Amino acid sequence: MLHQLPLQNRRAAVAAAGFLVLAALGGNVPAHAAGYGTPTIALSASYLSGAVGATGDPVVDVTVAQSGADVTALTVAASASSRSSVARTSDVTVTGTGATRRVSVAARARGYTDLTVKVTGLGGRTATKVLHYAASAAVRDSADTRYTTGSSDASAAVDVGGGYAVVADDESNTLRLYDLAVSGGPVRTWDVASKLGAGKEIDIEGAARVGNTVYWTGSLGNNKDGEYKADRNTVFTTTVTGSGATTQLTVGGSYRKLRDDLVAWDEANGDRFGFAAGTEDGEAPKQIDGFNVEGLEFAPGSTTTAYLGFRAPLVPPESGGKALIVPVTNFDKVAGSGAKAVFGTPIELDLGGLTIRDIRKNTADQYLIVAGSWEADDNADPYALYSWDGVAGHTPVQRAALPTTDPGGWEAVVAVPDLTVPGARAQVITDAGAADLYGDGTEAKDLDHAEWKKSRAVRFTVGS
Repeated sequence: MLHQLPLQNRRAAVAAAGFLVLAALGGNVPAHAAGYGTPTIALSASYLSGAVGATGDPVVDVTVAQSGADVTALTVAASASSRSSVARTSDVTVTGTGATRRVSVAARARGYTDLTVKVTGLGGRTATKVLHYAASAAVRDSADTRYTTGSSDASAAVDVGGGYAVVADDESNTLRLYDLAVSGGPVRTWDVASKLGAGKEIDIEGAARVGNTVYWTGSLGNNKDGEYKADRNTVFTTTVTGSGATTQLTVGGSYRKLRDDLVAWDEANGDRFGFAAGTEDGEAPKQIDGFNVEGLEFAPGSTTTAYLGFRAPLVPPESGGKALIVPVTNFDKVAGSGAKAVFGTPIELDLGGLTIRDIRKNTADQYLIVAGSWEADDNADPYALYSWDGVAGHTPVQRAALPTTDPGGWEAVVAVPDLTVPGARAQVITDAGAADLYGDGTEAKDLDHAEWKKSRAVRFTVGS
């Protein structure tokens, strides 16, 4: 028995027993003895948006570390929510086991909450970061919806392969590359303002691609207050290199007098469309007899003649009027090298009293037109997708009525599938800049954090 041994022998026996216990435990000495440091935690973004019922919402990466500890021994979890009605800690999922973990949130309701993300290291030491989370309401077609964050005013899109697209914003001069298979921020951005000498927004509204050249156009109209802003009278080109995630853009040529050319051409042809009146000082662009370009695409089989699709005017400017297309027969030289525009015979399309918000074609010259109202009240007016063969005098065919119950106006078609294939689908993007996404009365374009600004990209069936 231990108590029967001499004192010195008892002390030796206790020390030996302690050594054997530590060995059996693999040397896991108490935390204070190991000298573990305080864990560190960093978020790839401090702000995150989601949507109720969303599929593939944006995520945030969490990087953790602790000196003296294997990073796989650290645990990460949400420890608090400032508004559990929006999202509880149990609605936060953390995946991964290494230095970088991924946090996703399943929203319960529209609104804001601050989520505390905590890392627990060895020795019981912890560290936290706050993730400021905003959730928008559930929408129709949620399973087919993806959100492009970083901008809320999507206005034109160009397919660059692999599910990626370059998306323009009519409130800035920044082009953004997105992976439209998932929700989240841009992969890459290009601010074209300095290259084009633009001090104000160009109000980019239309785009078309020919080979490796993308042509872009501003709205060419006055601003909403009826004031002429020279930068809106801009068309320009970018050259594409690479594709998909490796896409790069280089700004090429530009022209800043296409509006002037259109007004002069219309006046020389009997003032048929009222372009001069629609561009006068004080005239807002989004009126039935206004002046506003929102669509751009090339004519069938052509790399030189482009169609300008007008949101306003309606022709004639009365209920039931037709949508207007004006061909520019030398658009490659206009946007590419600043040549004065030459115009072809105008085209009027019956879109059920709606006008053109975007026009896009595929390599088989099958066109899709996003048709909407000339009015500025996007959510109260109908939208539809029409197919067309690009030939003057041929009637467009409605393929789908687009839903109007959710925030944002339909603005851009990414790419046109083969419309003869049953079930073929096209992705259409909204401009949600004027929408109150989170229920606090703030328009999306005025939100303080880019990560909370977003547009929707939704797939709709358009195939025959």
